[in-house]
Amino acid sequence: MDTSVINVQLDPVDAALEVGLKDLWFPVCPSSFVKNDPISLRRLGYKIALWRDQAGQVHALEDHCPHRGAPLSLGVNLGDRLACPYHGVEVRCDGTVTRVPGSPGCKLEGSRPARMFHAAEAAGAIFLYNASNPILDEAPPLQLPEELTSPEWSNFLCYTEWGGDYRYVVDNVMDPMHGVYLHKQSHTMSEGASEAEFQIRDIPNGFCFEKKGQRGVNFDWTEWMDTGIHVMRLEIPYPKTGGPGGNFTIIGSYTPISNRTSGVFHWRCRRVTGWQRDTWRFLYKNRLEERHWNVLEQDRVAVENMEPDANKREHLYAHDMGIVRLRRHLRNLAKAQLDKPV
Repeated sequence: MDTSVINVQLDPVDAALEVGLKDLWFPVCPSSFVKNDPISLRRLGYKIALWRDQAGQVHALEDHCPHRGAPLSLGVNLGDRLACPYHGVEVRCDGTVTRVPGSPGCKLEGSRPARMFHAAEAAGAIFLYNASNPILDEAPPLQLPEELTSPEWSNFLCYTEWGGDYRYVVDNVMDPMHGVYLHKQSHTMSEGASEAEFQIRDIPNGFCFEKKGQRGVNFDWTEWMDTGIHVMRLEIPYPKTGGPGGNFTIIGSYTPISNRTSGVFHWRCRRVTGWQRDTWRFLYKNRLEERHWNVLEQDRVAVENMEPDANKREHLYAHDMGIVRLRRHLRNLAKAQLDKPV
C-alpha cells in the first residue's frame, strides 16, 4: 500500500486574493451588527472582535487573546479595550496589553502583540482596513463614491451573505450581459438587445466595461474603481412609476468571509433631495425593495450553484473582456503585494 504523502502547492497569488488584498478598506458588516457587547466575525482570513466604546465608536481586534488565544469577543467591554474572559487580560484597541491582573508587571503588560484593525463607519456599514502591518498607527482615509457621501444622494444598504468565493460575486457584477437573460422577467431589466458588442474605457481610478450603442435600457455597463477600497458601480433604468430620481445606481463592494462564503454589500442609490427624497424612500420600502431582493436572489442562486473550480473550466468570449481585465489586474496587485519587502 502506497502511504506516500502528496503535497499540493497552492498558488500564492490565488491564496492572497482568496482572503482579500492587504492595505485596502473592506466593508465587514452593517452598522446594526455592532452594539455595546463585543461580537465575533470571520472576515479577511481572520476572526475579528468588534465593539463600541462609550461614545459609540467602533473598534476591532483579532479575536485572539495574546496570552492563551481565548476569544476576546467573549470578554468584558471596558470602552477602549476588552478584558479577556479567560484570565482578565486587558487588550486596548491599538493591540496593546494594558493590564494582566493575575501577574501585574509581567513582560506581557505594555507590549503590543495583538492585531488591531482601523475601523470606520459610513453609509450604514462598518469598514475595516486590512493592513499588512498588524500595528499600523494610522490608516489612509476611507474614500467612498459620492452616492454614499453626498447629501444630494439617498441610499439603502442591502447586505447578504452568499455561499461561494467573493470573486465569483465580482465576476457576476462585471458581466452586464447576464441582465437581459437571468433577469429578463424583472420590471427594470426586461428590455434591451439580447446581443451586444462591448468596449472597455478607462476612467479615473479604474475602468468601465460597457455595451456599444445601448445605454439606459438594461444593465448596460459596470465600472470598477480603486480609491483605497474596491467598489463597483452600475446603473439600472427606472420607469416613472419608480418615483423621482432618474435611473437607479448600485454601488457594490464584496468581502471574503471564507473561501465558501462572501459578504455582499450593495447600496441602492438615487439622486434626490427634499420632498423627492422622502417620496423615493417611501416608495422603496413599500413597493420596490422586495422586487430588488428578488433580482438579487436570482444572482445568488446562479453563483452559489457554480462549482468551486468553475473558473478553471471556462470558455470565455468577447462579452467576458471585463472579467478578464479585472482578474488580471487583481492578480497583478496580489503579485505586487507578495513582492513587497517585509
